[in-house]
Amino acid sequence: MKKHSIIPKTITEYDLRLLRIFRTVVENGGFAASETELGVTRSTISVHMSNLESRMKLKLCSRGRGGFALTEDGQAVYHACIELFDSLNDFSMLVSGLGEELSGELTLLCADQLDNTMQKKLAEVIRYLHQKEPQLHLILDGDSIHNIERALLQDKAHLGLLPSYHQIEGLNYHTIYSEPIYLCCSEHHSYFELEDGEITPEMLAQSPSIHPGIDIDSDGREQLKKLNLSAKAYQFDTRKTLILSGCYIGYLPESYIQNELKTKQMRIIHSDSARYQFNLSMVFKKNPRETHKVELLKTAFHKVFG
Repeated sequence: MKKHSIIPKTITEYDLRLLRIFRTVVENGGFAASETELGVTRSTISVHMSNLESRMKLKLCSRGRGGFALTEDGQAVYHACIELFDSLNDFSMLVSGLGEELSGELTLLCADQLDNTMQKKLAEVIRYLHQKEPQLHLILDGDSIHNIERALLQDKAHLGLLPSYHQIEGLNYHTIYSEPIYLCCSEHHSYFELEDGEITPEMLAQSPSIHPGIDIDSDGREQLKKLNLSAKAYQFDTRKTLILSGCYIGYLPESYIQNELKTKQMRIIHSDSARYQFNLSMVFKKNPRETHKVELLKTAFHKVFG
């Protein structure tokens, strides 16, 4: 005879609590690893999990000497949990945007580490947002370009800051900042003491260099074709670390290496010819669910960046 769950058709707050604990355990890989996030002991987590399994009449996971592992039913319940809590979050976001006063979260994601100038500009944006809508819960975080674009399309974020080398359907891109990116080396590299005229295209073609890790524009691709690409780093800070090692040459915006240039830890190579343009865009969904929040962010950026 087929087993039937004894969780009532109308899911209770207790059910939701148990399911949240279950999802946390899965995403942390076990009971012990979840103690800190949940703020309870392993034995308490075990009790909650047993209660959930009893209410559902399902074996959700195995735990013991072999470690934590989901059963087939556990995997199905976990994926259903994700859909459930995403739906609850979507409902919350929808309701929060209905009244005259904005409420809930305002999510802004950045794809790059911010230099000092950009940090100050973004601080002005945040100041404006706080003055206009202090009740909003601001989330400012970093992520990969792909994840930011996906979050915007899924209405999980309101606006992203990322390079606009390529544009995808469903998103709007507005350039707010532009500057050239230059080929650089550090004081530990053999090119550091050479004059530009002594550094030939043949030498550059043989030197280990860094690929930016994304598909950049045509001008940038032409510059990269001239190099011996033997490392990869998207983030400016990790790319700078590789260059500072003296083992690689690579492209960075001048604003990001001002201190290193002043202290003669780095130099720019062939500034007139070995360069391409970097454009930073604010990106948002063409038809976002929470239009008023997106408009608030757009207004803030236009006021600060012009």
